[in-house]
Amino acid sequence: MSAFRSVLLTFLLSMVPVLELRAAIPFGVANGLSPLAALITAAVGNLVPVPFIIIFIRRIFNWLKSKQRVRGLIERLERRAVKKSALVRQYAGLGLCILVAIPLPGTGAWTGALVAALMDMRLKRAVPIIALGVAIAGFIMTGLSCGFLHLVG
Repeated sequence: MSAFRSVLLTFLLSMVPVLELRAAIPFGVANGLSPLAALITAAVGNLVPVPFIIIFIRRIFNWLKSKQRVRGLIERLERRAVKKSALVRQYAGLGLCILVAIPLPGTGAWTGALVAALMDMRLKRAVPIIALGVAIAGFIMTGLSCGFLHLVG
């Protein structure tokens, strides 16, 4: 696979909900990107949807809830985000950062942006916190993808 294609697919994969950095960084490293290139590419790609989610998700959810076919799914997503917002409410910015930084399913930039939006968190406050969480998750996933010793040696 060409370097350009590896970068492009890593970037796009990092924007997919649930997969995000957990899939994009190992994919990038496995397809010839250096660990640093995979980390940067995936982190930037993962952050692209964040402002759009924060700004538009409530309107999109309200519109989707008017569609009988997806109403249940949207309501489940909202309930899940509200449950996760307890951590954020308790620890404020630190809670949001931790929610995004833990590289497990149900966490990440998409979930963090959804929680921030449902909590009416301002964009200029939420984006830097989410970006820090993405950076932490990125370092964790890069370390897991290629071994922590490889990163320092």
